Amino acid sequence: MTTTESPQQTGGGSAHADQLLEMYRRMRRIRRFEERASELYKATEIPGFLHLSIGQEASAVGACWPLGPRDGITSTHRGHGHVLAKGLDSASMMAELMGKEAGTCHGRGGSMHIADPGLGIYGANGIVGAGLPIATGVATAAKLRAAGDVVVAFFGDGAVAQGMFHEAVNLAAVWDLPVVFLCENNHYSEFSPAAEQHRAPLSARAAGYGIGYAHVDGNDVLAVAGMMTDVVERLRGGGGPVLVEAETYRWHGHYEGDPERYRSAQEVAAAKERDPLLVARRHLASAGVPAAAADAVDEEIDKEIEAAVEWARGLPEPAPETLYDYVSAPRPALPEPAPAAGEIFRSMDAVRLALEHELAADPAVFVAGIDVGAGGNVFGLTRGLAEAFPGRVRDTPISESAILGTAVGAAMAGMKPVVEIMYMDFIGVCLDMLLNQAAKLRFMTGGRAAMPLVVRTQFGAGRSSGSQHSQSLEALLAHIPGLTVVMPSNPADTYGLLRAAIQDPNPVVFVENRLQYGFKGPKPPVDHMVPLGRAKVVREGTDITLVSWSRMVQDALAAAESLAAEGVSVEVIDLRTIAPLDRETVLASLAKTNRLVIAHEAVRDFGVGAELAALAVDEGFWHLDAPVTRVAPPPMPAPYAPSLERQWLPSSDTIADTLRRIAAV
Repeated sequence: MTTTESPQQTGGGSAHADQLLEMYRRMRRIRRFEERASELYKATEIPGFLHLSIGQEASAVGACWPLGPRDGITSTHRGHGHVLAKGLDSASMMAELMGKEAGTCHGRGGSMHIADPGLGIYGANGIVGAGLPIATGVATAAKLRAAGDVVVAFFGDGAVAQGMFHEAVNLAAVWDLPVVFLCENNHYSEFSPAAEQHRAPLSARAAGYGIGYAHVDGNDVLAVAGMMTDVVERLRGGGGPVLVEAETYRWHGHYEGDPERYRSAQEVAAAKERDPLLVARRHLASAGVPAAAADAVDEEIDKEIEAAVEWARGLPEPAPETLYDYVSAPRPALPEPAPAAGEIFRSMDAVRLALEHELAADPAVFVAGIDVGAGGNVFGLTRGLAEAFPGRVRDTPISESAILGTAVGAAMAGMKPVVEIMYMDFIGVCLDMLLNQAAKLRFMTGGRAAMPLVVRTQFGAGRSSGSQHSQSLEALLAHIPGLTVVMPSNPADTYGLLRAAIQDPNPVVFVENRLQYGFKGPKPPVDHMVPLGRAKVVREGTDITLVSWSRMVQDALAAAESLAAEGVSVEVIDLRTIAPLDRETVLASLAKTNRLVIAHEAVRDFGVGAELAALAVDEGFWHLDAPVTRVAPPPMPAPYAPSLERQWLPSSDTIADTLRRIAAV
């Protein structure tokens, strides 16, 4: 039973007793699940890592007590109790821990990554603090829908030291999001006492963010449920975020097998005197519930968990042929559009028009980023959109992890966020949200987590922007399975690819080149869409295949034109999408020309050019009549001085010289 009424406020004594007994049942389910998981882990029936929440049952059950099916939670690596309290069934969870196909996440997530967005469970998480920015995304979706839903973001006291904690709480405060940040303070950050990790209490931190704060005995389920009922009611009425501190204690080590040299047995024994289940039994006795009723619940739950264990034991593991399942969602098949033939427009216009089209067409789309609203973006790309779509083009603090986390959470909650990271160089600031969250959550949840999000960013060397504002990092992103990486080279493709990216069911990093914002070309029709994952031959040729992408495609075309005057026919391929890589188009061209040159703006070593070279000498080896050659900057940071940057960055002349050399082989 889920209720929005506090058991302390319920009028009838019988109803009050029934609610207390249900709270006890939920806590007992968590306790017995964790105890059996510990035993199964020791018996090697559960692989991987295991972090148990024995001793913390009251905070989980009490926090979830006032939540309904549409309300959300995000959890931690110690999340079994949270997801059970939110309503996930114990049998599929046990199967997941055992790595079985019928597990909650089809055996792809395990103990630390259980999720079911259909139940409002937006994921346990193996990264400390990562659930917090994701919760801001779920709460953003709730606020945009204005349905009165709330989100509870569970975290441990150790996560307070993470930058993601600060970014998430600050963003939630600025946006007045309906989220409860619930700290289960068990007094240990892994092996370290909380006193050695922090100097400011959470009450002071909450005041610093300008949000509410509440403290509660995390071992008393009645206290937690009563306090959370009040907090949730305020949030449903439009109140802003609240930081709740529930003091509790974990009985087991940080992980199963932890030698626990950092605390004494006497300390643990003393903590067990405040066993949440014993506290709940005392409440039951005070309410006139006989001990036999609680004993009957114990017996009922013991049978439930044993049945779950036996059921899970008999299930098959995932079949080998399912290895690649759930990495990416199937994307719609799009035909190659006709060439654009309209009036001349710029790449910067293409970005704005694509965003405007998708915002108008789909209420699930929203745009967020640093100065994208009132300021219209640092390059003026989103100017006017905030006024045209109130509340759906949102300025954020300078908090890249919170921006990306918001996109991840909102996507899982059914929105289609388009978020901006101002410079591609800043991807490193929020890499976890791409590397471990956006790219992996669909796979780790066995397909339960939808991830239709777009991260727009830009790069571009050649204007003395220096080493921290000039990097072309597509190889880093393309090496992350689950991410789609797009880099258009002209205005029409920018429009068509961005629209396709926003409508795609997968996480897409859309990389623009700022030196091309003023680049002009024919405007396509409004329904123009370019298929993701498909390269395009932009110049036919017979002697050499030249592959490039983004702005350097224009240099490649200029070099090919120079070679044509010398009698050398160069076929130019624009990759458009870096990952997934269109191997077929490249190999088909190589089979025709027998020579391959690759030109890119990213540094040469370990780049996309190296991947294309490997493709050529592997699958295209018998077509090669000359060495595969890369034209790219040397492996060093981008220089600032114009004289050095010109020497470092390839040009159409550099590409042409390389083509002449390969043509002569």
